[in-house]
Parts: sequence; structure tokens; C-alpha cells
Amino acid sequence: MADLGARTWVVPGGHLPFPSNGPEPQFTGFDQVCLLNAADAEAEVSLEIYYEDAEPVGPYRIRVGARRIRHVRINDLIDPEAVRLDRPYGCVLRSSVPLVVQFLRQDTRLPGTVALATAMAHPV
Repeated sequence: MADLGARTWVVPGGHLPFPSNGPEPQFTGFDQVCLLNAADAEAEVSLEIYYEDAEPVGPYRIRVGARRIRHVRINDLIDPEAVRLDRPYGCVLRSSVPLVVQFLRQDTRLPGTVALATAMAHPV
């Protein structure tokens, strides 16, 4: 299959919603990257988090199998350190093979409300 996507992607508008309202885990607020690897080789992905008032953190290492998808909650990234809640961030993803990257947010800060937002990441 022809290469789909790009090897470098940027998500400038991250913000882990906090606090959450409702039962966990289904009502926990989160940011998520959705990774599509249409290539015939496994993708080795490196993700770095950028803050407005601190040095970048990373790399966080993610693998996506050949011809597979993977959804990764930013909230679950803890090594080398947990991504900070309720703070603006951006991230850069670099992959060993071309990927397509989508960004998703679930915001449950308001009682009784679940807001979903999605956007395509920016390929470089």
C-alpha cells in the first residue's frame, strides 16, 4: 500500500481537562491521539510534550503495529513523567513510518455534561 500520512505530526492545542464529573473511568476527562499505521512495518513513535512555562518532556515511546490503529490517552503517559493536568500543552510526534494522527478530547468538567472534540493533527 502507498505510504499514507507523515512521519512528523504536531498537536498545538492540548489541555487535559480536570477535574472530571461522573463515574470513572467512562467519565474521566482525557486527551487522546489516534494513530493509524497503514504501512507494512511497525511504527516506533516518539512523543514530546511542550508547556508554556517549562522545558519539554519526553520522549514517550509508543508502538503501533503494521496495518493497525492505536488510541493513546495522553493522561496515561507517565514515563518519563506524568503529563500535567489542567495545563495547556502541545506535542510533537515523530514516527519511523508514515502515520495519520487524529486528536480527541473528552471534557466532563461540568456536571451532567460530556463534551467531545476532535481534530486532525498537523502533518509536517
